[in-house]
Amino acid sequence: MYIQPKLFIGGSARLPRDTPVFNVINPANEAVLGSVASAGSQDVADALRAAEAGQGIWAAASPWERSAVLRRVSALIHERRQSIATTITLETGKPLAESLAEVQNAADHFDWCADEARRVYGQTVEGRGPNSRFDIRREPVGVVLALTAWNFPLSLPARKLASGLAAGCAIILRPASEAPASAAALVACCHDAGVPAGVVNLLFGEPDAVIAPLIASPKVRKVSFTGSTHVGQILIRQCADTLKRLTMELGGHAPFIVLDDADVDAAAKVAVASKFRNAGQVCTAPSRFYVHEAVIDHFTERFVTGTQAIRLGDGLAPDTDMGPQISPRQRERAERLVADAVGKGAHIAAGGRRPDGRNRGYFFEPTVLVDIPQDAQVLSEEPFTPIAAIVPIQSADDAIARANGLEYGLAAYLFGRSERQLDHVASKLEAGMVGVNTAMVSTAEAPFGGIKASGSGREGGSEGITDYLNTKFIHRQSA
Repeated sequence: MYIQPKLFIGGSARLPRDTPVFNVINPANEAVLGSVASAGSQDVADALRAAEAGQGIWAAASPWERSAVLRRVSALIHERRQSIATTITLETGKPLAESLAEVQNAADHFDWCADEARRVYGQTVEGRGPNSRFDIRREPVGVVLALTAWNFPLSLPARKLASGLAAGCAIILRPASEAPASAAALVACCHDAGVPAGVVNLLFGEPDAVIAPLIASPKVRKVSFTGSTHVGQILIRQCADTLKRLTMELGGHAPFIVLDDADVDAAAKVAVASKFRNAGQVCTAPSRFYVHEAVIDHFTERFVTGTQAIRLGDGLAPDTDMGPQISPRQRERAERLVADAVGKGAHIAAGGRRPDGRNRGYFFEPTVLVDIPQDAQVLSEEPFTPIAAIVPIQSADDAIARANGLEYGLAAYLFGRSERQLDHVASKLEAGMVGVNTAMVSTAEAPFGGIKASGSGREGGSEGITDYLNTKFIHRQSA
C-alpha cells in the first residue's frame, strides 16, 4: 500500500494549497502511485521559522537526551522495516531484498550516531601565562538544508539526519521528487521517536520554489547535498553569497581493477553483484573494469555468465534480481552510451538493449561492453546505468594511470593477492574510498565521501558528525 506523502513542518503534516502537483511513478510498470503537492512560498517560510525555533530547543538538549531519541528512531525503523522497504521498492523499482538492506543501513546510521552524539569532545589547553586557559568547544552549526537523491531514498536522508541530529542541528529535508514517501516514512519515525517539533521538517517541490529561497537565507547555515557533480557545482556557487558550510557527495565513475594474481572467480562474482545493484544506479558502483591482460579472458567469461543469469522484473517479485531504470530519460541515457561505444568499435558481450516481452516499465538489460575505444563516452561520462565496460591493462601502474585519469574520485576497487602490490595501488588511487578484495565501502561506522569532482566532506564514521559542528576557541584569563 502506498501512503500519500505530505509536507511536515513544525511537528505537523500538511497539504499545500494551490501549488503544482507532481505524480510519483512506479518505474517497474509505469503506474501512478500517487500525487504530491509542492511546497509553496508560505510553506518554505514556515519551515524555516520552525527550524529556527527547533534549533534552539535541540541544541539545548543534552547529548544523552539526543542519543536516546536517535536510538528510538533506529528502533522504529526496524519495527516498520517491511512497510518502508515496500515503499522504497514501489518508488525506485529495486528488488525488495535491496530495499530491506537499505532499511537496515538507515537504522545503523541512527544507532551509530546515537553513540556519536555522546562523544562530541572539547579540549582544554593550558595557556601561555599564569591564570590563563584555552578552551576548545564543539557546537552545532545551526539549521541544515539536506538535499537527497532518489536512488537510496531512505539511507541518504538517514545519513544526513542522523549526523545532524546527533550534533544538535535542526534540519529541513528536501528529497528527490521520484521517491517522496520513503523520505516521509523516515521523518515519521523521527517524529514518533520524540524529535521535538521544528527540528526535522520535510518539503517537496521544484528547486526554484523550495531550494533557492532556503539557500538564499542566512538562517540556513549548512547545506548537505547528494547528487550529480553538475548540480553540486551549481549549489556551491549559490551558497557562496552566504558562505554556507557544505557537504557534497557527488558523482562517481568507479574503477574496478583486477590484477594478474587476483582470485578471478571471486572478483567476477563481486563485480557482478556490485555493478548491477539498483540496476547500476549507484554513485559508487564500479563502471570501468580494468583487468590485467593475463586474466581478462577468464574474468570476462565469468562476468558475462553472471550478467546473463540476472533476472529482470518488478522489485516486489521474489525471483527478481534487478529492477528497472528510474525513468525513460535514464534508460535513454543507457541506450545513448551503448550506441556511442558500438559506433566507435566496441562490442556487446551481454545485454545492450531493452528486454523482449516487456511493454511496461523502464527496463534495460544488464550490459557488458568489450573492445572499447578510449574515446567512448562510457569511459569518461558517469554512466549511472547497468553498463559495465571491460578494458585490458598491462600492469598495476597502467591501471593506476587509467583509474586516476578522470575528474571523479569517489570510490575505487582493487583485487589481487600480493599485499605489497595491493598496498602500492591502493595508496596511489585518487578516491575517497577504496575497497581491496571487497566492494563494501558504505557502512555507518566508516566515513563516506569523495575527492576531486566527487565532492567534499564526509558522512558516517566519527568524521560524519564533525561536518555538523563548529569549533569555538575561548581564551579564559582569571581576573
